Amino acid sequence: MTYCEDESVVLEVRTRMEGDKIDDNGDNSKGDYVDLRDENGAGERCNHCGGCWGSGGSVFWYWVKLAVTFTFLGLLAAACVKWVSPFVMDKEIIPIINWETTTFSTPVLVLLLFASVALFPTLLLPSSPSMWVAGMTFGYGFGFLLIITAVAVGVSLPYFIGSLFLHKIRGWFDKYPKRAAILRAAGEGNWFHQFRSVALIRISPFPYILYNYCAVATNVKYGPYFLGSLAGMVPEIFVAMYTGIVIRTLADASNDRRTLSAPQIVFTVFGFCATVVATITITVYAKRQLKVMQDEPLLA
Repeated sequence: MTYCEDESVVLEVRTRMEGDKIDDNGDNSKGDYVDLRDENGAGERCNHCGGCWGSGGSVFWYWVKLAVTFTFLGLLAAACVKWVSPFVMDKEIIPIINWETTTFSTPVLVLLLFASVALFPTLLLPSSPSMWVAGMTFGYGFGFLLIITAVAVGVSLPYFIGSLFLHKIRGWFDKYPKRAAILRAAGEGNWFHQFRSVALIRISPFPYILYNYCAVATNVKYGPYFLGSLAGMVPEIFVAMYTGIVIRTLADASNDRRTLSAPQIVFTVFGFCATVVATITITVYAKRQLKVMQDEPLLA
């Protein structure tokens, strides 16, 4: 069928859909049809699906925007490393490090860090700064062993204490059923299902401190809860330790009154961007997997 529009001939193709009723005049009284008119010369539009043909352009611009975003973040991080961090280091970080090293011996510092990571979650206090100090002081090796041991205590105490407040926690679940749905799903299924669910919840953005108390109200067993928590906390621990190591590197450079070399700046910025990308990727993956697991049939 053709007709004139703005002194030009426009071809209109109507394809019949299942259940469409087209009368004798060719009008579609019910149902949708595909309209192939090119009004702006920018591609055809499908009324039935509501999309636009030739979506490759939108994918291309998505990656362009993503590249521009990470380039901006990299330049911003480089600027902070070059100009902002020396000022912050001189005024805040270096005095704290000097106070720490002159006030506490190594065994005392180990005990303090262990106690803070183990007990702060029970008191609803964040323990990330202690993880930064562990990475800053002891590095990845001993620092990781210290933190993971303290985390084992930090996730266990609230689990057992939370059993004293089961009624209140379950009342919160009933008040916010949508938010509690994923947490309830973690307590269902077999041992591996619970372990996997707990690990994904730990990786996801759900608050670490709150889940310590909420887990016992979902009927998740202590074994999968404990091991799943340790497995899910590993990425966060390494990110916190990396942050502490970067802070120490910048503090040492500022204390020695020297600037970082170009390779050091590139390595620091690249490590920062890689950490951000990895954290976002793992978090998104964990959230998607939790939604998938909610729809999976459970094994006894």
